[in-house]
Amino acid sequence: MFAQAWGLAARSPHTIVYLPLRRAKLPDHHGWGRLLDLVLLHHRLAFPPSRWKQVRSRLGTGRPHTIVLPSHAWPSRSIADHRRTWHQEFRDHLRWDIAADTLVLTGSREAFELEADQVRALAEECPAHRARTPGTHCCAEIGMGRTRRHPEQRRPYAELHAEYSQ
Repeated sequence: MFAQAWGLAARSPHTIVYLPLRRAKLPDHHGWGRLLDLVLLHHRLAFPPSRWKQVRSRLGTGRPHTIVLPSHAWPSRSIADHRRTWHQEFRDHLRWDIAADTLVLTGSREAFELEADQVRALAEECPAHRARTPGTHCCAEIGMGRTRRHPEQRRPYAELHAEYSQ
């Protein structure tokens, strides 16, 4: 579900993708960090995270939706694509804010796709890895913000730790 939500956020500039995660059942070994809901959205919406609490309060129970991503939904990115993110003039980073116990990730299609390898590996490789080695830790570290070499003061570089659990 996380991978599908990630792909939808990258490709749908008019959609706010909301994953209510803070009430999820934690794995037994989880002993750090703060659980947050997750909102993924395209930067074209120009949605201010400060409005999220107001929007969430008006949400109903929702209804299931089905999406179908194309077979090339997770394009393979070259090492050169990832290296260019280290340059000071590169601007397509995921931006993050925390509002109302929710991590709000905003970015362009490029920003979401540059981190999609981590998300894809979590969804495609972790189940088999956990089947071979039960009880092992399987996660993705998704970069958010400008690189450590060229940090922003307001939103410093951070990593989203997404863990696969059954």
